[in-house]
Amino acid sequence: MSFFHSKNIQLVDSAPKELQTIGITGGEPTLAGENFFELITHIKQQLPNTHIQILSNGRFFANESNAQRLAKVGGDMLIVGVPLHADSNILHDKIAGAKGAYNETMLGLYNLAANDVAIELRIVINKQNYKRLPQLALFISKNLVFVSCVAFMALEDIGYTIKNRDQIWIEPLEYMEQLQQAAVFLSLMEFDVSLFNLPLCLLPPVLHPLSKQSISDWKNIYLPQCESCSARNNCCGLFSTSKTIFQGIHPL
Repeated sequence: MSFFHSKNIQLVDSAPKELQTIGITGGEPTLAGENFFELITHIKQQLPNTHIQILSNGRFFANESNAQRLAKVGGDMLIVGVPLHADSNILHDKIAGAKGAYNETMLGLYNLAANDVAIELRIVINKQNYKRLPQLALFISKNLVFVSCVAFMALEDIGYTIKNRDQIWIEPLEYMEQLQQAAVFLSLMEFDVSLFNLPLCLLPPVLHPLSKQSISDWKNIYLPQCESCSARNNCCGLFSTSKTIFQGIHPL
């Protein structure tokens, strides 16, 4: 048993039985192979009433047997969050940094759906894909009707984002028009749409109902100007871990 797998098992064993949700992330957690499935099985045994959220690029499930096995060990208490960067293989592969990533991710999505695994489609908005958000929304409405929910996510200015800032960083104020078109369209098409990591003051009012308090407590902050904001208690706030504070933060 690897060190990290052993630590994960210990974390599960020490978790409170009433825990509502447990997350499995990385890196790419499916790279753990057999340990990945063993961890899910152990969670199900120790925390049978806890929902399991897996964050994965989805490519592991291009192998249908992996999707079938996940469905078997995870059951209906599991959801997989999979990023889709664009409606084209060229752009998706460029952002993912891997040739063939789009085709494997799409096949993985279809295999998960065919095995009744719940899917949260995640769209991380960046400089390279924001102009095609409306086209991506149309693509989703035609080709991915089976997803449980669609989440549009603002960047956290940390790690990979800092390293590739010139290529991917964009202020939320710059993509509000495209985001509104995409989110409203998918909502009208009866998709469950959420907006993550976007303070309410940066969103047009029509998008406020879609905003979620998505930032973990341990890295969630509000600026001094937020204290007088009427929407403060319903706002996700900002990442304390981000190198950059979004432009345009103001009280409502």
